Amino acid sequence: MILEEDLAAIHGQLAPYWHQLAGARILMTGGTGFIGRWMLEALARSEVDADVLILSRDPAAFAARAPHLARRFAFLAGDVADFSPPPGRFTHIVHAATDASAALNANDPRRMFDTIVSGTRHILDLAVERDAGRVLFLSSGAVYGAQPWDVGHVAEDWMGGPDPRDPKSAYGEGKRAAELLCAIYGRQFGLDIVTSRIFALLGPLLSLDIHFAAGNFIRDAMAGRPIRIESAGTAVRSYLYAADLAAWLWLALLRAPRGATFNMGSEDAVSIADLARRTATVLGGPGVEIMGRADAGWNPGRYVPSTALIRDTLGVAPTVSLDAAIRRTAIFNGWTK
Repeated sequence: MILEEDLAAIHGQLAPYWHQLAGARILMTGGTGFIGRWMLEALARSEVDADVLILSRDPAAFAARAPHLARRFAFLAGDVADFSPPPGRFTHIVHAATDASAALNANDPRRMFDTIVSGTRHILDLAVERDAGRVLFLSSGAVYGAQPWDVGHVAEDWMGGPDPRDPKSAYGEGKRAAELLCAIYGRQFGLDIVTSRIFALLGPLLSLDIHFAAGNFIRDAMAGRPIRIESAGTAVRSYLYAADLAAWLWLALLRAPRGATFNMGSEDAVSIADLARRTATVLGGPGVEIMGRADAGWNPGRYVPSTALIRDTLGVAPTVSLDAAIRRTAIFNGWTK
């Protein structure tokens, strides 16, 4: 099974560091989402003796999807902006809760912005109140806004940003505001906070039916349908494999310098049209149809990070190629060709 192979690879990277969580008490938000689930799967395999509490709006639904994790960890039902955890200190907090929904961002941008900012402030207040030793905040490459075409790989010191006049910027501006809150709480209250700016991802557990193009392409190729691109497919992305991301996130929590901010993604840039063609080739799909309409997404341009900082600081590197990521994601979802 692909997932077990991936978990073994993550464990190999993290085995020298898991012991740092022995006896820890960890609070995680967003643990039932795509990224959080990968982090929990990795932690469960480690067998480290840590007390983990996961905030979820619907713990029962997650328990039905992942009963082994429901048995391993404790869950608390609630909303990130106003929940009340049980008493006691948390040694670590992982704040990953965000509804990364294109529909929500388009149709209710106020709620998108409020959820990110209010939720983050509540978590940071809780971190101060409970004397958290370290906070890991999962931000996004969306904080950079439109990446100029002549900037091949955007680095952490890029001073661009989303267009504040465009409501589609709610997600990116929300993450920017949340990062500012992290900086304020680090300076004013002495919190030890590490931030990850996450770019596009691919891998098992990714839903193939939501707004992520890579997942949609795999779904269509597996079904024997032509991959249909509504736009011209000129937007450029890069895709980090989910198992690599999970390892990088845990390493950032355990090893990053105080106050560090890292891009987390792949530097292997590919246009959406070429991604579709590669997916059809890897999975034996019938081809690609490009409709050429205007791109309605938040970023019709380039979205590719520089990862030099995290590679140099933590010694990490992607271990799974894009073609292998496509193949492994398809196999996990039942592809057998």
